Formats: sequence, structure tokens, C-alpha cells
Amino acid sequence: MMNFRTAAAMACAMLAACAQQPMQRPAAGETPPVRAETQPQPQPKAEVAKPAPRKPPLPSQELTEQILFKLMLAEVAAQRGQPNVAVPAYLDLARETKDPRIARRATEVAWSARFVSAALEAADIWLQADPESTQAREIMLVLLLNQTQPAEAQPRIEKWIAADPANAGHSFLQLSSLVGRHKDKVAVARMMQALAQPYPEVPEARLGVAQAAWNANEQELALDEARAALKLRPDWELAALFQAQVLQRRSNDEAVQYLAGYLKAHPQAMDVRLNYARLLVNQRKFDEARKQFEVLLREHPENADVTMAVALLAMQTKDYDAAEIQLKHALEIDYKDPDVVRFYLGQLNEERKHFDEALKWYGAIGQGEQYINAQARYAGVLAKQGHLADARRHLQQVSPQNNQQRVQLTQAEAQLLREANEYQQAFDLLGQALEKLPGTPDLLYDQAMAAEKVNRIDVLESNLRQLIKIQPNNAHAYNALGYTLADRNERLPEARTLIGTALELAPDDPFIMDSMGWVLYRQGQYKEGIDYLQRAFSLRPDPEIAAHLGELLWADGQREEARKIWAEMLKDHPQNEVLQKTVKRFVP
Repeated sequence: MMNFRTAAAMACAMLAACAQQPMQRPAAGETPPVRAETQPQPQPKAEVAKPAPRKPPLPSQELTEQILFKLMLAEVAAQRGQPNVAVPAYLDLARETKDPRIARRATEVAWSARFVSAALEAADIWLQADPESTQAREIMLVLLLNQTQPAEAQPRIEKWIAADPANAGHSFLQLSSLVGRHKDKVAVARMMQALAQPYPEVPEARLGVAQAAWNANEQELALDEARAALKLRPDWELAALFQAQVLQRRSNDEAVQYLAGYLKAHPQAMDVRLNYARLLVNQRKFDEARKQFEVLLREHPENADVTMAVALLAMQTKDYDAAEIQLKHALEIDYKDPDVVRFYLGQLNEERKHFDEALKWYGAIGQGEQYINAQARYAGVLAKQGHLADARRHLQQVSPQNNQQRVQLTQAEAQLLREANEYQQAFDLLGQALEKLPGTPDLLYDQAMAAEKVNRIDVLESNLRQLIKIQPNNAHAYNALGYTLADRNERLPEARTLIGTALELAPDDPFIMDSMGWVLYRQGQYKEGIDYLQRAFSLRPDPEIAAHLGELLWADGQREEARKIWAEMLKDHPQNEVLQKTVKRFVP
């Protein structure tokens, strides 16, 4: 039998580990893109020095031989996968000792085992023992909001905020980041309004209400509360950017005008200027956008985040020479992730058809987050040079580290086949991958898209319905199925319902707006369809959206406007298949 000294050593080591290791949480699932690739939007942030690790306050109670022995038994049970023993044992120890380290471990064990009531009690003990613990507070909030309705969680949250009124602003910021994940957006909005009522002069409380109202699709309330937050704290860029986001849903022009006015009053607002430049790029006001780039670079010449953001915006304007200069400068001034810079240098040279240079940059990317994407782009360049077999062989020779990378490599190879119009081979390849990794969301989605090309609508529908069952909040799955039905002019009421669900899940997605416009067109509701498509096109001037918008305008008798939109998009996207086919049908 293990002696007391050994047990004490094990227990103390476990306590030390509890104090140092972060609580793990399940990772959120990723969703596949729909019909377009979205360029990443850089969000530069100021560097914040990390505070020294804080030691939690410990109780005065002595850790006796009996307590240490119980602790050891509880931990052994947890390690052996016996939660029915480990959870009650840890919870009893947390009640007895009031030690925040033991309470933290009790919370972790109970949460991992899905013993929700035990996890809540343990987290409550943890927070009482260490009231300054941000992590304890966050875990408690997550547990409450995941397992109860906002109205039930509200009294406890009210007490926590009231217990530290000097830090009410911080509490509201923390709370806002958590409640956005709750499914009942309207209930969350009502709770946030009630919580903020005693704090009318706290700008973070007003912004928290604004964000909750926005998520609940209460745009006027969101705008009013954002303005109230800015009135209390006029130089708060986060609130200014949020107000612009709300205005943008109504009108890009309104958002641009607001940001321009804010910059006149606050010319040093770097993040606002970056977002202002981004909106100008989206509106194709490239000369005005370049002026903002010049201001940013002049005021922040050695800020690698600003340099990188300007480089990406320059790429969007197709000013590749300027983008290359800034990307290379980002490498010179030690941008935090040099492989990201190398990736964009590869992409930039690929766009310019400098294929050997692109291969050089993609090939310079080592193992890390960008590695698999770089291998996919490297293979894509080989295929563009007419070496499809070499491109496929390159991907097949990459050694994946896990199933996620295995899936990404399969997707990349299938994409090469689709681009070469080898649709049946792409469909078969994805099917073989699904046999090895059944139920993989990305593979289900990609094979569904390949199935449409080989007229296997049965597989498309089966895969997407399976994906919806696995990921019921996957807006892209609903949208893809609804759009396919609408495009084939089949089961239009069902298509509209599916797209409507997608729009509820992702109300600002321009491609889902495009799908709604398209199904309304199929149902003969031209005016309503044009409204959706114009909003979609203002957010994302994509050639396929332009093709659809032009077709609706043509059907509605606005033929000159349709010709104008098509002509402008053909200048930038002369090879787009959907746009070409649409124009040929109406303007031979």
C-alpha cells in the first residue's frame, strides 16, 4: 500500500498542476465555405503585457493526512475514468477544505463527466474561495448559461456584478463575450437590459446591451445603446466600430459616412481607420482607400500589424506591387507569424502569374498552422502550370499529422480535380475518403457540392441532411441545400424555408442573402429578391451575386442597370463561368 509520504507528494503535485494548467473546453466545429472564399479580415490589436501568474488565496486549514489521502483517492478515480467515485469525492473535499485549487479540480472533473449540478456547486465554491479569479467567474457563467435560461442565471450574475462595482465595466465585457453563444438571443437581450439598468453610466454595460440587441435582431435598440456607450466614452474605438457594423446592415454608405466623421474627431483611432479603409475597398473607392493606407503607414511605420493589414487591403485593390512591398516589410520588422506573410507572398505572386516565385514562397513555409494550406496552394500552382498529375502526387506525398490534415489534403486534391473539370473523379475521391472517415462534416459538404456536378442530387441532399443533423447550426448546409433546390426550380417553398433558416443563423452572410434573392426570383417576387441581392452585392461584390442581381433587374425591366452591373464585373472577372453564361443568355 502507498505510504502517506508518497500520497502527500502525489497530492501536492496534483495541486500544483491544478494551479497552473488551464481548464480545457471542447473546440467549436468549423463550417465549410459556400461558393466563395472570403479573404481574412485583419484586426490589429495593441500588444498587452501579460501579468505575472497570480497565486490564489489559500485557506488557513491544514492539509491533514486524511484530506491528502482522500485527495489521492479522488484523483486516482478520475485518472481511471470512474467519475461516479471521483466527482462526489472531489466535491466533498472542496466543501470541506474551501481550497480554490481543489474546487477548481472538482469543477474540471465534474464538467468533463457532465455532472452539471456538481460542476456548478464546485465552481461556486471555487469563486467564493478566490473571488478575484477571472477563470472561476467565466467557468461559472458558462455553466449557468449553458444549462439554464438567462432569466434563471440573472440573479446570480446580478450579485457578482454588484459585489465588485468598481470593476462593473470589466464584468460586462466578460459577460458579453459569453452570452453571445446562447441560443435564446431574445432572452439574453432582456437579461442584459435588466443587468445594465443599475449601471446607466457604465459604457461597457450599454455596449453589452447593444451587442445583445444586435444578436436578437433588434437593430434600433442596438444603435441607441451603442450611441449611449459612445456618449459616455467618446474615444472608445470598440463602440465606434460596433456602431458602424450596425449601420452597415442598413447601408454601406451610412457606415462609411459615420466612420469618416468619427475619424475627424478622433484622427488617432487606428482600428477605426483600418475598418474605414476596408469599407472603402469594398465600395471600390480605391483612391480614397489608398489615402487611408498612407495615413496609417505614416503614423505607424514600424507597427507590423498595421503593415500587414495595409498589405492585405492593397491585395484586395489588386495593387500587388504595393502589397509586396508591405509584406516584405512585415517580414523585416518581425511580424509575429512570418509563415502567414510568406503565404500571402505566395498568393500574391500566384495572382500575378509569377508561378515560380509563388512556388518559392509556398515552399518556404514549414510545419505549423499554414503548412497544409501552403501545400494545397503549391499543388494548385503546379496544376495551373499544366502538371495535374504532379500536383496530385505532391499532395499524396505530404504526411498528415492527424485526421483534420488528412481531410484538408483530400479536399485540396478534390478541388484540383474540379478545377480540371474532372467532376466524377472528385466525387469518387471524396466518397472514398468518407468511407474511411464517415460522418466527417467537411467531406460530407464537399462531396455534396461535387454530387451536384455529376447530377447525383440524391447524394447531395442525403449528405447535406446528414450534415444538418450533425451540425444543426451549420448555416452553410441549409443554404447549400436550399440554393440547389431553388437553382433547379424545384420544391421552392421548402427551398425558401431552408434558406430562411440559414439566414436566421447567419443574417449578415452575403451569399445566403444571394440565395434568398434567388429563391424569391424563382417564386416571381422580383422586388423582394432585388432588395436581398442589392444588399448582398453591397457587402460582397462577387461575380455570381452580380449575375443573379443582373438577371433579376433584367426580369424587372431594369435592363440598362443589369447591363451596367454585368459589364463592370466582367472587367474584373472575365473568366467567371456563371457570369459569362448569364450574360450570354441575355446579351448575345
